[in-house]
Amino acid sequence: MNRRSGGCITASGVVAALLTLLVFGGVYVARGGQMFSPGALNAVPGAQPIGGILSHAETGGDCAACHVAPWSRRSMDERCLDCHSEIQAQLDDSATLHGILAMGKAQFSCRECHTDHNGSQARLTVAQISDFPHEKVGFSLSGHPTLSSGEAFRCADCHAQGISSFDLAVCVQCHQQMDSSYMEAHQAAFVGECLACHDGIDRYGDTFDHNATLFPLTGKHAQAGCAGCHAGARSIAELQSAPQQCYDCHEKDDPHEGQMGENCETCHVTDGWEQASFDHDQTGFVLEGEHADLACDECHADLSFGETPKECFGCHAEDDAHGGQFGSDCASCHTPEGWEQASFDHALTDFPLTGRHVGIACTDCHVGGVFAGTAKECAACHAEPQFHLELFAASCEECHSTDGWTPASFTGAHIFPMTHGTGGTSTCRTCHPDSLTMYTCYGCHEHTVQGIAEEHLDEGISNFSNCIACHPTGGKDEAEGGDDD
Repeated sequence: MNRRSGGCITASGVVAALLTLLVFGGVYVARGGQMFSPGALNAVPGAQPIGGILSHAETGGDCAACHVAPWSRRSMDERCLDCHSEIQAQLDDSATLHGILAMGKAQFSCRECHTDHNGSQARLTVAQISDFPHEKVGFSLSGHPTLSSGEAFRCADCHAQGISSFDLAVCVQCHQQMDSSYMEAHQAAFVGECLACHDGIDRYGDTFDHNATLFPLTGKHAQAGCAGCHAGARSIAELQSAPQQCYDCHEKDDPHEGQMGENCETCHVTDGWEQASFDHDQTGFVLEGEHADLACDECHADLSFGETPKECFGCHAEDDAHGGQFGSDCASCHTPEGWEQASFDHALTDFPLTGRHVGIACTDCHVGGVFAGTAKECAACHAEPQFHLELFAASCEECHSTDGWTPASFTGAHIFPMTHGTGGTSTCRTCHPDSLTMYTCYGCHEHTVQGIAEEHLDEGISNFSNCIACHPTGGKDEAEGGDDD
């Protein structure tokens, strides 16, 4: 037999292939289109007839009902969808089971999960839990590797009525067996469907780190249960929408009744309400002196803040020792260091303090704490002395100054020079030793009465009891302008 060099096709080979096809074709025709069958078709009736039949077995063994010829451009999956048209709609909807399974696949094959010829009563759906992409249906099995008993999960453990359905009561029943008291409290706090919050990854379980969120838990917040802030949440969105402002949760705890606004964190920290740190300087009323050590409620009775007065008299009216005589501006004299540290500028009144008045105590003039209406005349405090009783009325300042009673500077009419014979150092008492109504020249002149009398008698003067009558300016001989004595 001649062969082409390097060829692998021979005439006998071609003939053998053609004979084989003819044999298979003959058998196919002889058996009415059925060449062979690996097993009986499923005979379990469906809920509703499709194309007039309730099961695959009712096709009468017509392979062409599901299988396509090798030369056909159609696929077996397309034959499936010809009958199961509702599945085609699901494949186009990413929210359905079939739509999720088809996502990302260029070619979707029904036979990955659905097979037949396994017997008349065999299941048409076969899916292995280890291979099924459960997370695509919205619930990962990564957090459910085993039952509470330690046995591996099976599909039927959760899908008792088939994998296309799920009863939420299964979650509750299973977890109640694990921890019934916790489940009781959990259901009471979060009423709703388990799957609304739980996706199987347990992102909100024991390993959840709240500090990785925008609201880290510190202080007493770290001790609070989830329901304390998320009570009644029925979905992930509701969990994440929990309020983050203090006042949203603690308005009922506000003893200030909103008078301090809603920013609790301005004064308080999460360690507790008592650890308040309020910067009073920001209010316009700086706390100084004894004010700095006061408790809040000493000024803010009943923890009322909105109408608290800032004027001293608003709090200290009952402490006013002056009985309101100085008005309500305590700060004009006193400081927050204490009432005793008073600094009153008397010069601002109509009676400035000068001389010896500067050193005297307030009560020396303001007896009994009386200030308003205090007399300003000297005689009101300084009674007129007997020395010049009723001679000058109450005008002490005409002779005296606040530097002291002496020296006095008389500015009235005086017929006798007040500087006579003393070089300018004489005082009233120099000539008026006992009273201004009496005077004597003998106090200075060292003449005995008898000697003066003899001198005057020689001069023919018999009345020498009133020296000034003849010596009005102190001269020895006024008429002749004699020298002073």
